[in-house]
Amino acid sequence: MKKTALLFLLISAFTFAQSSALEQKINSIVKDKKATVGISVLGLENGFKYNKNSEKKLPMQSVFKFHIAAAVLDFVEKGKLSLDQKVVLNQSNLLENTWSPLRDKYPNGNPGVPLSEILEFTVARSDNNGCDIMLKLLGGTQTVQKFMDSKGVKGFQIKYNEAAMHKDWNVQYENYSMTQSAVDVLKKFYDGKLLSKKSTDYLMKVMLSTSTGLNKLVEQLPKNTPVARKTGASGKNNAGLTGAENEIAIVTLPNGKHYAIAVFVSNSMESDATNCKMISDISKVVWDHFNK
Repeated sequence: MKKTALLFLLISAFTFAQSSALEQKINSIVKDKKATVGISVLGLENGFKYNKNSEKKLPMQSVFKFHIAAAVLDFVEKGKLSLDQKVVLNQSNLLENTWSPLRDKYPNGNPGVPLSEILEFTVARSDNNGCDIMLKLLGGTQTVQKFMDSKGVKGFQIKYNEAAMHKDWNVQYENYSMTQSAVDVLKKFYDGKLLSKKSTDYLMKVMLSTSTGLNKLVEQLPKNTPVARKTGASGKNNAGLTGAENEIAIVTLPNGKHYAIAVFVSNSMESDATNCKMISDISKVVWDHFNK
């Protein structure tokens, strides 16, 4: 019994020393920055945890498209929606003045695009019109909230769609998550506790194909590292404030293990380049920590 207790103490001391070293490196990245930076890291196999400002309710921006996509796939599993069903694209749902590769692909609309394509554009390319089309099919943001509540996801709130966020800067703060919540939901997703294996594999594949935010979490990682991720960004308001520059991800290590990471840069007066560099630098030190 004494040996077990001693081993536990040694492991605890080693884990604390590792966390302290990571803490020092992260502090050097974020110090003197005019921003709130929320960070959570969770080793999916070894249970390693690192948190900084992880219980602050920070605006998600497009990170919430992960949660929306999961709710859509839950509806697919229940037979309420089908990935093959056709969605009509026209002027009413292909809004101008918003980020929409879907609209760029179908500038004149389309009589029927499969829901799978809408979902893939929404997650992998962060399409705002696709996001709101999916929310309409779900019956609104409250459906996503109920789904996340039912899965025990805490510290998450969704109230408004993309169109509403475009009309009112302050609305984004009503769509919030704690970074702790973000890594917890990614663990539930990874463990198959959010969706069926088929849906999990499908959404994971879509997230692995994400093409937005190449200057954030993946920038300094080795080329071809599998990173299943979702980005989010608010841009700046007239006062030069960035509401959100975010990313969440499941990273696969060379040894086949994984970790979840969420970095939310909020209420920042720094430049876009500085905000993204913080996320990139944090990602690199976390990667180095896991690859010692």
